[in-house]
Amino acid sequence: MIALLMAGAAPAGASVGPAWQLTPTGSEARLRGLSVVDGKTVWASGSLGTVLRTTDGGRTWASVGPPGTEALQFRDIEAFDANTAVILSIGNGEDSRIYRTSDGGKTWTESFRNLDAKAFYDCIAFFDRRTGLALSDPVDGKFRILSTSDGGRSWNVLPGDGMPAAQPAEFAFAASGQCLVTARTKGAGNKDAWIATGGDAKARVFHSKDRGRTWTVSDTPLRSGPSAGVFSVAFRDSRTGIAIGGDFDPANETKDAVARTGDGGATWRKPPQAPKGYRSGATYVPYLPFAIVAVGPTGSDLSIDGGNHWHQFDSGSFDTVDCGWDASCWAAGEQGRIAKLRQR
Repeated sequence: MIALLMAGAAPAGASVGPAWQLTPTGSEARLRGLSVVDGKTVWASGSLGTVLRTTDGGRTWASVGPPGTEALQFRDIEAFDANTAVILSIGNGEDSRIYRTSDGGKTWTESFRNLDAKAFYDCIAFFDRRTGLALSDPVDGKFRILSTSDGGRSWNVLPGDGMPAAQPAEFAFAASGQCLVTARTKGAGNKDAWIATGGDAKARVFHSKDRGRTWTVSDTPLRSGPSAGVFSVAFRDSRTGIAIGGDFDPANETKDAVARTGDGGATWRKPPQAPKGYRSGATYVPYLPFAIVAVGPTGSDLSIDGGNHWHQFDSGSFDTVDCGWDASCWAAGEQGRIAKLRQR
């Protein structure tokens, strides 16, 4: 993987370069949640109460979702190994739930059910195996944050005093499990988290330096509106990151789908070039500080210079993308599509 990305990106249809290799999942669900442990172990989640897991590099996939949840949409998943994962279902009121497994999906424990009709949870993210956050759209004018310190076994609502006010129509997009992320770093010192938003006059990014207790917010140059904004943020470290999105309504043209930051999200600027069209997910590639993969319904793109320039290498539809610490990268999307990145 590292070799093919260092060699550069080839245009879609080229005979060499990166390419997605589809793996047979046997699922028709739309998979917007994805968590890559490594090249062999990958978890995905989505509509119809679906949770999929492979431990053989995608040769076979097992359906391991909680029983009786076929009406739920598991839009985000965070996996720690082949046995342990936490999933989030979205929706108004009690449709927003969190489940946890420690035996590879044989059994699940419901660890949170939203009882506030005004809350709608979108994404989860972890700093390490024990500490994590979950994000709800604004309740009484502010985004709401849940926190766990026991690996997702229990959750508590954090006080809203440290959260800036939301715009009247602002919300987060539960499109790729990346509207709430932490820095792609290992170790106990990881305390940074970011929230991606849209829906109102400004597409914004919120930043916390203390694991969700207090937040600052900044505007991005991405267009915002009822179907537009920042859909995903990705951070290489506490300072270097991108915001990516656009307008998911195909009737509206997407321009300037990406912005870059070098100061932790305090300021954002447009790069010289952006992907052609709306993109819902993006991730940095471990060990390659300037490599980023982005995906959306109209294609996949690779940047090898930190997001300044992008090369589309695939025209298929994916909603989310993730890379393991061994630099194995995967994407997932509609009709049960899951693919791994390989050399063409």
